[in-house]
Amino acid sequence: MFTGIITAVGQIKSAQVKGDGLQLVIEVPSGYLDDVALGDSIAIQGACMTATQFNGNTFALDISRESLSKTVGLDKVGPVNLEKALRLNDRLGGHLVSGHVDGVGEVFQFAPVDKDADGSWLLRIKAPKDLAPFLAYKGSIVVNGVSLTVNTAEDTADACIVSINLIPHTLQSTTLGKLQTGNRVNLEVDLIARYVARMFDSKNGQ
Repeated sequence: MFTGIITAVGQIKSAQVKGDGLQLVIEVPSGYLDDVALGDSIAIQGACMTATQFNGNTFALDISRESLSKTVGLDKVGPVNLEKALRLNDRLGGHLVSGHVDGVGEVFQFAPVDKDADGSWLLRIKAPKDLAPFLAYKGSIVVNGVSLTVNTAEDTADACIVSINLIPHTLQSTTLGKLQTGNRVNLEVDLIARYVARMFDSKNGQ
């Protein structure tokens, strides 16, 4: 489990073919791996992965073809959001996050909020239509591993347009500040919303 509070920004240094997937080598800030053991889970851009090797300030992980087909941003070099797995005595600063990507969205708009003295930016994402039932005003959503609050959720014929405000701290301490219109992003819906929807489906015999 995770919280969606990014603990570091790492850098994918290499992505080499291994079996039917890839082996990634990720460089992290000095000391970041001090409390990470072989086999521990680390979320990379919102996707839960397992640390398989360590070498100084880098660690390796294996990513399957299945995971590659369900995510974006994990098949090439570049910056990535990182979060270590939640411990029972940690603060739950964001919300409960499983690290399982539910869908891939597309950045519809990314621009400064007009006349906002704090320097916030508006992020609008076109989410897959099948995620719409789990997206609601003031609900939670994970974008590339970052726990965020939904400002609006607007259904269209083929998608759900989600609007989110990003404060300067989030832009500076995660990879979200590098987003551009048209970029694809990993999305995870709220864990509780998912189970509530399942309960209603079961009650209605679906």
